[in-house]
This record gives sequence, structure tokens and C-alpha cells, in this order.
Amino acid sequence: MPRKFIKRFLPDHQKIKQNRALSMFGSLLHEPNLWHLNRKSASGAFGIGLFFAFWPVPFQMWLSAAMAIPFRANLPLSVATVWITNPFTMPPIFYAAYKVGTTVLGTETTHFEFQFNWQWVVESISTIGPAFLVGCAICSVFAGAVGYFGLNCVWRFSVKKAWDARREKRKNQKETF
Repeated sequence: MPRKFIKRFLPDHQKIKQNRALSMFGSLLHEPNLWHLNRKSASGAFGIGLFFAFWPVPFQMWLSAAMAIPFRANLPLSVATVWITNPFTMPPIFYAAYKVGTTVLGTETTHFEFQFNWQWVVESISTIGPAFLVGCAICSVFAGAVGYFGLNCVWRFSVKKAWDARREKRKNQKETF
């Protein structure tokens, strides 16, 4: 069941509530769905996390946490899902987003080499920036929707499977007696 699998990786919610960095949210963190795993809160968290994972900003986790609160999605899961884009996976994921953007805008792919300085970022905004940002927006919406509906379907399927197994077990017990 997805609940048991996901719960193994989540931190204790009491420790998170006591975190000084999150004190700005105040009593909003006392909403039960922010900490419990059910189909609605988990699929919402997965969708929110995947949505913000494709944003090329350094504060993706804060955005994900801020959106999980009003949508009553599981807070730790939405923040953890953002880490799909980490320093190792960012280059291929963002390059794929750039390719999606060039395809949608109908522009040619420009050869570029990443340089770790501010001047390169400013210069690339006018050259590869539009295609990159359009690609990130498309991938963000697509990944968020697929994450939300995908986890929702997996959750429903696993619950149905558990119910069927329980029904079969009861049926076999009745036949034994």
C-alpha cells in the first residue's frame, strides 16, 4: 500500500512543527491533513511537489510548502517531492524542459555551455531564456497533473486490491468451516 511505503520516509511531524524556520506559518501547521497520509493529501502533495520541481528557482521547497498549506496536502511529502530536481538531476531535466520549449515555440536549439557565473545567466535570458521558461512551465503543469492523478489512481488501485484480497480471504475461511 502506498501509505506504508511513503510513511517510512517522512519525518516526525512534531519535530517539523517545532522547527524555528517554519514558525512563520503559526497555527496553520496544526491542520491534520498536512501530516496524515490519505489519498487526497498524498496525491495533492505529490502534484504540488512535482509542479514546483520544474521551476528554475532556488526556493522550490518554500513554494511547495506554502502551497501545501492552503490545499491541505501532506506538507513533508510535497517538500520532499521537489527534490526530484536535485543537483544531479537538474541538468538533464532542465535541458529536456529547454527542448520542450524550443519545440513549442518553433525555435532552433541553440548550442550553449553552462558557466557558473552571473554574467552567463544575464546573457542567456535573452537567448535561451524564453524557450527554457516556456518548457519549464509546460513540464511543470504536466508533471503536476500526472503526479496528482497518477498517485490518486495508484492509491485507489492498491485499496481495491487490498479489499479484494480481504474478500477472498473471508471467502476461503467460510469454505474451510
